Amino acid sequence: MQAVILAAGMGKRLKNLTQNNTKCMIRVNGETLIQRMLGQLDELRLSRIVIVIGYEGAKLIDYINTLDIHTPVVYVNNPVYDRTNNIYSLALAKDYLLKEDTLLLESDLIFEPTVLRALLEDPRETLALVDKYESWMDGTVVKLDEEDNITEFVPGKKFVFEDIPFYYKTVNIYKFSKHFSETHYVPFLDAYSKALGNNEYYEQVLRVITLLDDPEIKALKLTGQLWYEIDDIQDLDIASSMFMENSDEQTSMIQHRFGGYWRYPRLTDYCGVSNPYFPTQKLMNEMKANFETLMVRYPSGMRVNSLLASKNFAVEQNHIVVGNGASEIIKCLMEHLNGKIGFIRPTFEEYRKRSGMEEKFIFVPENENFTYTAEDLMRFYQDKDVSAIVMTNPDNPSGNYIPKGDMLTFIAWCKKRNIQIVVDETYVDFADEENGTLITEEIIGTYPNLIVLKSISQSQGVSGLRLGIMVSGDESVIAEMKKSVSIWNINSFAEFYMQIVEKYKKDYQSSLVKLKETRNKMIRGMKEIPGIRLLPTQANFITFEVTEKMTAHELTKKLLREYNIFVRDITKKVNVEGKQFIRIGIRTEEENERLIEILKEIFA
Repeated sequence: MQAVILAAGMGKRLKNLTQNNTKCMIRVNGETLIQRMLGQLDELRLSRIVIVIGYEGAKLIDYINTLDIHTPVVYVNNPVYDRTNNIYSLALAKDYLLKEDTLLLESDLIFEPTVLRALLEDPRETLALVDKYESWMDGTVVKLDEEDNITEFVPGKKFVFEDIPFYYKTVNIYKFSKHFSETHYVPFLDAYSKALGNNEYYEQVLRVITLLDDPEIKALKLTGQLWYEIDDIQDLDIASSMFMENSDEQTSMIQHRFGGYWRYPRLTDYCGVSNPYFPTQKLMNEMKANFETLMVRYPSGMRVNSLLASKNFAVEQNHIVVGNGASEIIKCLMEHLNGKIGFIRPTFEEYRKRSGMEEKFIFVPENENFTYTAEDLMRFYQDKDVSAIVMTNPDNPSGNYIPKGDMLTFIAWCKKRNIQIVVDETYVDFADEENGTLITEEIIGTYPNLIVLKSISQSQGVSGLRLGIMVSGDESVIAEMKKSVSIWNINSFAEFYMQIVEKYKKDYQSSLVKLKETRNKMIRGMKEIPGIRLLPTQANFITFEVTEKMTAHELTKKLLREYNIFVRDITKKVNVEGKQFIRIGIRTEEENERLIEILKEIFA
């Protein structure tokens, strides 16, 4: 068995990183791609490693000569690397394909050792390594039948998005038997090159071969092994965190991305808090049907979007402002508030962080569950000279909920004392109390000191749209917020969503019922796990204290490293000496059951 590595390309999409070096010499966590790949191949005791070089080939040879590689390395030069594609590079190495069985690899890959082992341990002689298609993947995909026969090779330009459920991505690692190279691949390679030239891809030859009655090549599906193809700096950034050996640094790198976790293969994100049961597929399909128009057309300005939001939330247009996520409004609002501000901890810290006021009065519940009532708040703030109080209800991360009637008592109490009260009710729809919202024309008209914010992104499960609102009966406050944000602060997709979502109100209400059922079922399951203590919650997340075996940080690392599950360690956010806390969002029942079983196994 030998290996052939294609490494002649220029890697232009990596820009300055490949300005003076070939693509396989970029570093991931201090180690070059070629060093890592050669090290893994060296452990297989191959007869030789053939590397097809081109761009900066001399530098690559000099570098490889400094590595401690025991397997003989030979080089094949592609002098016209800048005018040909990888079909020509492989054609230059075809004589080696005819000598013995071959592992064929592209040089811009990073993968864990089990990837090669899976290929070698499979008794089938000729295999294409494939993985279930995910949104981060790019390039050639294949379709398979039930016996792992490749029924179709689909190059990028022939990609059909409706067929995504049936696609597998080629990993660009193959096992060719000598017989397959002799009878199939090399003859077809020669014919294809003569007919269509050298500016093609070697997988096009495989595409033709699969049309034969007996193509010999089969697909081998990966079963969770990690790999990544590095084409640009974003790929490099993802791969650096995926393959970070230090688990502390890996966890930190992923946490500080603050989103975009869909780019990580098979990562289950419990850090994000959303609604797994909304929007419905029908709503999604309506969005898709209008995609092309929304992609190329300007959105409406602030006036029209406020009108849409006022329709959806049944308040007057001059009482509501739409934000690019609630975070945009929070920033503007906290810059607008004056005087001394009261906060509650633990809570969503963005409000406090965005406040420029040095003097703050912070209420901290004196119980292990961080529960508090409106009466507790009135008692604490009765002798505090505050001009505003900011709170979240249900609170995050405690899940504490103050019923609507008690909230109105507290708001009236604040009004008498000329205190402005800001209530973030992003999670109120998930509370057991139905219709707990403060967003009604009657309430905000009665209490002009009240400002209500809501993240539509989280409550309605459309985090990618970045939608939030702020409501107040004080028209001067709303007008000030509208001046503070851009006239086109949301895009056409978000605007269209607001335009159509009212038709799906019944579906949204059904999603809330389903989520509450799922939450209650998850709570029952988690109560059976030793080593954790749940905080009561009325939100779409659960916070628990880790009481045995490990710290919250250690549990976070273990779930990420061993199970590809991402949870949020909020120990520093809660900030109680000697206590360890984790918050998890509610996901589907199947996903939640898997997490519960894993936690039972860990804490057994």
